Amino acid sequence: MTTETGPLLPAQPSRLLERWRHESVASVWRRPSDWYHPAADDLAVALLLDDDPVPAAARLGGARGESGVGIAETIDDLACLYRATSRSQPPLDVLRALCTGWADAQAGGVTLPLGLDAGSGLPSADYLRLRLMECYPDDVPTGRLLVVDVAAGVPDALSRLARSAAVGAALREVFGAARAMAGIGGGAFVVLVGDDEDTDEAVARLRRRVDERVLALGVERVTRHPLRCWVEPLPPTHECAVRRLTQLARP
Repeated sequence: MTTETGPLLPAQPSRLLERWRHESVASVWRRPSDWYHPAADDLAVALLLDDDPVPAAARLGGARGESGVGIAETIDDLACLYRATSRSQPPLDVLRALCTGWADAQAGGVTLPLGLDAGSGLPSADYLRLRLMECYPDDVPTGRLLVVDVAAGVPDALSRLARSAAVGAALREVFGAARAMAGIGGGAFVVLVGDDEDTDEAVARLRRRVDERVLALGVERVTRHPLRCWVEPLPPTHECAVRRLTQLARP
């Protein structure tokens, strides 16, 4: 016998699984039909029984990676589980296991769509450099650079990955997935905006969403608060614009 989310579990785990799924689908999960995986059962049961959740988190990360789910969506989904159990955030070892499982699955042959950065889920810096060429019709620059600096402290590799995922998800939510933007390194992100585009409201929303996400992931100590954001005109040539991105990426 099965439920909407998968195989029928004992009452308490089944209720937790349903709360988790509802929280995730309502806020971060893109395709409700592919949320369920048996590894989610294992992780829910481990939390309810106060067992070590690390092995189950690694299996779930691997399952998400094999299914082509991005790292940001995978991390956000884990945060939804911990909210559903009234815990503040996933412990670092559980988050590490989830990310390791996801990375191992990616290394096994599943790749992200061309031009996407695995950490943030945003277009790659190389892709952004190509898109910058569109801003120089007839060698006259059109558009501006919205620069977002999130760097603070000295993050380890896992904290840097989680921070990147949080900022990438927030940028997609605020500006839309089709926007030309990227993480360029050193905790810096760049969004191409129009010459007359008002960015004040978008920046305010972005700051709120990043604050919420980094708090949920426990990486607020390595994330600048408030985010440092500014808009600058495009340099006179595409070559100068590419050099400017390199300068902005320096830690």
